[in-house]
Amino acid sequence: MEPRHFLDLADAGGEALTAMINDARERKVARRGWPKGRVDGDAPLAGRVLAMIFAKNSTRTRVSFDLAIRQLGGSSIVLDAASTQLGRGESLADTARVLSRMADAIMVRTDDHAKIEEMARHATVPVINGLTDRSHPCQVVADLLTLVEHGKGLRGLELAWLGDCNNVLHSLIEAAGLMGYNVRIGTPHGYLPDTGLVDQARTAGSQIVIVADPREAVEGADAVATDTWVSMGHSHAHNKLAAMAPFQVTEHLMRLAKPNALFLHCLPAHVGEEVSEEVFEGPQSVVFDEAENRIHAQKSILLWSLGALG
Repeated sequence: MEPRHFLDLADAGGEALTAMINDARERKVARRGWPKGRVDGDAPLAGRVLAMIFAKNSTRTRVSFDLAIRQLGGSSIVLDAASTQLGRGESLADTARVLSRMADAIMVRTDDHAKIEEMARHATVPVINGLTDRSHPCQVVADLLTLVEHGKGLRGLELAWLGDCNNVLHSLIEAAGLMGYNVRIGTPHGYLPDTGLVDQARTAGSQIVIVADPREAVEGADAVATDTWVSMGHSHAHNKLAAMAPFQVTEHLMRLAKPNALFLHCLPAHVGEEVSEEVFEGPQSVVFDEAENRIHAQKSILLWSLGALG
């Protein structure tokens, strides 16, 4: 049987994403008040090993996947590209084949999306995308979980995105087509999301609107999301920062959204750049719920990938 890779959200589909969100909510509630390292009562992945490869720095992805597999009863091995044979030129194909003999699943956090696709072609166990330059599906499962647990129905939801059109936005657009919500993107001229993903979401019935006016993007929104303007590993681009400045999420812009609108940010944040301190620390901000939910989202992703969910 072919392994269930989770490279993008479409690999799972809308029905499986719904199952992931529901399972994550149930497991989160069942653990309330427990120590973080205590294993879930059913220990569904007892004896399973997750190999994690980090070619990029990480806090939330590293800790959440490590806790996720532990809480499910399994264990993890953490690798970084520099200290493994990948750093000395071993091929991705050979690494995938070796780790498939030694672990039950492989999570990869890297730059070029083609690298994770290469690993998936040669792995005989599930490969999970912990982040690439194209997409960040694990983050978006946590985002959707956060919206749902704060009372937001996904079908018909109006999500506003302000700022750079990056990997997180790409996965939010992909999820829109699968889950039936709409996305209004406020971004400067010259900064556009992946047209293929936009077309897919529109074909599925979602409205994906791209505007150059941040006020138009956030007006009447159920949730407002943003991310850093300069991605990890990129130089600090002053021209880009200047272009993005009008798209900072401020209290003024949040007032144009619905009164109960939520503010999302995948972190780390540059407070004072893409978001004001008043919004980041304000009552509409759910960024730390979102961060915690990476654990619960990762658990459901692991269960799905290993055939124990859906």
